[in-house]
Amino acid sequence: MPLTDALGTEHPPAPGATIVSLVPSITELLCELGLAAQVVGRTGFCIHPADQVHAIAKVGGTKDVNIDKIRKLAPTHLVVNIDENEKPTVDALAEFVPHIVVTHPLAPRDNLDLARLMGGIFGASARAEAWCADFEQAYALLHASPAGPAATLLYCIWQDPWMGISGDTYIARMLAEIGWRTPQLGTARYPVFTWSEELLAGIDGVLLSSEPYRFTQAHADALEQQIGKPVHLVDGEMLSWYGSRALAGLVYLRELAQQRWWG
Repeated sequence: MPLTDALGTEHPPAPGATIVSLVPSITELLCELGLAAQVVGRTGFCIHPADQVHAIAKVGGTKDVNIDKIRKLAPTHLVVNIDENEKPTVDALAEFVPHIVVTHPLAPRDNLDLARLMGGIFGASARAEAWCADFEQAYALLHASPAGPAATLLYCIWQDPWMGISGDTYIARMLAEIGWRTPQLGTARYPVFTWSEELLAGIDGVLLSSEPYRFTQAHADALEQQIGKPVHLVDGEMLSWYGSRALAGLVYLRELAQQRWWG
């Protein structure tokens, strides 16, 4: 099967590659596939698994990348994501990094292709296939579980300004696996919105994510009093991190599906 990334670029197998990953969830996946020793650079947000990433050099954030540090590391491959990394930065890195692997998973089952792409390029196909088998089992268990109540829920990723998600995101498609819909807030994938009576009338409740904004239970309690709708704090990593975290995310979805915290 061709090893084709999100832009349609085909990558030859490179089991001896040296890798810089600018995507926290994919850094975790590379470690899961036994490739940590080949990852020479990561972002400061690449924090999992902690016992392995601490030995990998930091090269800035997902958007404020230190290009000179990456140049000195001289990787053969750079792994990026369309949502998380800035195109001008990636274009600048492409001037001296031979291979740019672009990712853009948009739904839970896209994790299968992602794992096979990483495993196929970097010489870990057997471990990738084993991971895919585990994913298929977790996915089947999710859909074999009793269906929870359907709902329309506003998922918030930021405040000042308030920002939500569109249906065209990985998070929304994760929530859709358990029958939870997201309201249409505009044309942007991560739209800015304002609270209004019309908006509140169209939702059953609000989900506050623990990342990228660090919403806490105190935020949830305060917002619930302010808007008069149920507000629930959720683990953002479980719902937005693809790659190896998606396995735990499917289990987390099963638990969420059985909760009736609104209405």
